[in-house]
Amino acid sequence: MQIEFCQQGTWGALEAARAWCRENGISVGQSCATGPSGLLFGKVDWIAKWRNLTEDEQDALHGTMSGDFREGPIVIVLKDEAVAAHMAVMKAKNPPTP
Repeated sequence: MQIEFCQQGTWGALEAARAWCRENGISVGQSCATGPSGLLFGKVDWIAKWRNLTEDEQDALHGTMSGDFREGPIVIVLKDEAVAAHMAVMKAKNPPTP
């Protein structure tokens, strides 16, 4: 699953992406100038910067957030298996509109 946030203004896309993550029960890791921020479903107190994660820890993430954090766009990529496992939470937070 891939979602792109293109809101205008300084930090606009980043704020929108973080809000979307909050609304869908996704924790966002620390930003890192040399890599993406890690994403995990559920309330996670701390996700280290990308450069401080081992390859196994990077592989265990449910997704990533990357792009130009200051001016956008921001791209969220979530693993299909993680989305499938947490779909009930996402649907509860974003019910379909008639």
